[in-house]
Amino acid sequence: MKKIKVTQVKSVIDRSERQKRTMVALGLKKMNSSVEVEATPQILGMVTKVSHLIKVEELA
Repeated sequence: MKKIKVTQVKSVIDRSERQKRTMVALGLKKMNSSVEVEATPQILGMVTKVSHLIKVEELA
């Protein structure tokens, strides 16, 4: 399975509760924190929902 690196680039302050919970589910708790996750359909769906708050990089 392909891996992606997800980095939080914007704050979740003044965002909806759903977006805040999605960020926590991805493992992002602070600004500029990064996580490497498997690119499953569920993860890609979460990435799409908060795409304006994160930066995504594909890993080899």
